[in-house]
Amino acid sequence: MIKLPYYPGCTLKTSAKNFEISAIESAKILDIELIELPRWNCCGTVFSLTSDDLIHHIAPIRNLIRVQEMNGNGIVKDEHRLVTLCSMCYNTLKRANLRVKENPDDFKKINDLMYLEEDYNGNVEVIHFLELLKKTGFEKVKEKVKKPLKNLKIAPYYGCMLLRPKEVGIDDPEDPTIQAELLESLGAEVIDNPYKKVCCGSYQTVQDKYVVSELTYDILTHAQREGAFAITTSCPLCAFNLDNRQKEVKEKHQDFKQIPVFYFTQLMAIAFGLGEKYCSFDLNYINPRPLLIDKKLL
Repeated sequence: MIKLPYYPGCTLKTSAKNFEISAIESAKILDIELIELPRWNCCGTVFSLTSDDLIHHIAPIRNLIRVQEMNGNGIVKDEHRLVTLCSMCYNTLKRANLRVKENPDDFKKINDLMYLEEDYNGNVEVIHFLELLKKTGFEKVKEKVKKPLKNLKIAPYYGCMLLRPKEVGIDDPEDPTIQAELLESLGAEVIDNPYKKVCCGSYQTVQDKYVVSELTYDILTHAQREGAFAITTSCPLCAFNLDNRQKEVKEKHQDFKQIPVFYFTQLMAIAFGLGEKYCSFDLNYINPRPLLIDKKLL
């Protein structure tokens, strides 16, 4: 069993517990133990992009220091990869890491400012769980499948943070396939949605939920027109906008047919034979159970 440092972030401890639990249990099937960082803090989510603003990089870099501490304390051994699940946390941590590595002055200032912490040495690599799965091998994933997702037509949704900017993205920003490869290894039929990388509206959901609901309508209806029964995502905010905002979509478009939104790890758990015990479907706004029962997966 390989042990890897794991950063959950805030949402996976609250409204996205269904993402975290299904990921941790599915990882175990692949002989991967995700060990939560001790004393982690919020990554800051989408830090300032201005060149003279370093203060917003302190939070993510402090989390990378925790990886060093895990190695020093023997919790993990010579393992400097930090696994993330949330797309926004991944993007924030990786961009901050790249900035200090590429700018020696910024690197020194960050370490000087956090004088009560041990110096960050720049050796940590931030990776997304999907990247880890690809490196592990989708063939190995396929070998662990006990209940193939037959006849389940799924449209992967990527959003912004997994793919952009190019130096941070985990896949081709114009034609990503990593979720499709995973879903195919689980036995699902992958539907290509032309809106798979269109922004869901992000935090506009706080200011104007009806603006976001129109984006949600476009993304979901295009997937449905291509034949999708459900959507997968890796971002709790995208999941909220695509799942919960279907209520507002239905208010404005009464002919709209609601569609389940899964975290890709929930489908992994089902395919690995873990059942719904670790899926926490009660946290999904649109109940996915009827679809899974219809396809004889529950």
